[in-house]
Amino acid sequence: MEIGVHTPPLADEPLESALPDLDGLGVGAIEPGVGGHPGQDHLERAAYLDDESEQAALRDLLEEYDMRISALATHNNPLHPDDQRAEEADTELREAIRLAAQLEVGTVTCFSGLPAGGPNDEVPNWITAPWPPEHAAALEYQWERAVDYWGEIAALAADHEVDIAIEMHPNMLVYEPHGLARLREETGERIGANFDPSHLYWQGITITDAIRYLGERDAIHHVHAKDTKIYDAQAREKGVLDTTAYDDEPNRSWLFRSVGYGHDETHWKDIVSTLRLVGYDGALSIEHEDSLTSSREGLEKAIDLLERAIFETQPGDAYWA
Repeated sequence: MEIGVHTPPLADEPLESALPDLDGLGVGAIEPGVGGHPGQDHLERAAYLDDESEQAALRDLLEEYDMRISALATHNNPLHPDDQRAEEADTELREAIRLAAQLEVGTVTCFSGLPAGGPNDEVPNWITAPWPPEHAAALEYQWERAVDYWGEIAALAADHEVDIAIEMHPNMLVYEPHGLARLREETGERIGANFDPSHLYWQGITITDAIRYLGERDAIHHVHAKDTKIYDAQAREKGVLDTTAYDDEPNRSWLFRSVGYGHDETHWKDIVSTLRLVGYDGALSIEHEDSLTSSREGLEKAIDLLERAIFETQPGDAYWA
């Protein structure tokens, strides 16, 4: 395993200066945005797609700092009921897949997207309960849309030998492991998880159980290292489906936190060990969204903990067995 970084928090500096800084911190992989919500400050899709000269220069830069790209990120909603927004997200994703293949990057990270609740609706609709029955019907409609779309994307990804790593996320159709497994089963093995525990903690999901569940299905394509702290006083009053603004920290039931500030080091070592048990040996890509500290400090503290948690070597023979 190796420590990686999802680079949007470093958008104020070019990749040429960010890489030596990350190298000095012990980072071995980056996950740059190429569209959608992560933006594309460090790797503009149009500048690199089909341009062998630009791609060669990027490879040279990465090699200089012994760095690799763990995934290209384009988190958006290709199932949006607004045709223009859906088309933009779809183009981003398809071009990201092509660019990943050209750069010999094996993974694209993204969201599942979320359709409307029916063909005449104008906004996406996140269904969280099966009753009243029109909500169950809406969910069935959404899954039909999703399976059709992602089946096509899975075929495109297979043609380019690229894995699609979907982040389970609220306000998206796929927000928990069973939904991820269903989408994979109904579309193809190129569809898997960008396993981000931060969105699972507040749902009450046990992270190591979720890793085992998806790992048994060979469905973990990438991992985000991101923590969440549940603030019990607020959660006891209003639960965890919290629409309070992320920057209204004192009034939220939970916050995204730097690694180690939601769960302790032993917990993160359990995560690493369980990932090893299910065969994952890729990057732990730190995603900083902790509003209680700076990106730089949050990144440094996350790296410090993960350096003690990750396994850098392969196990030898169990001579004692």
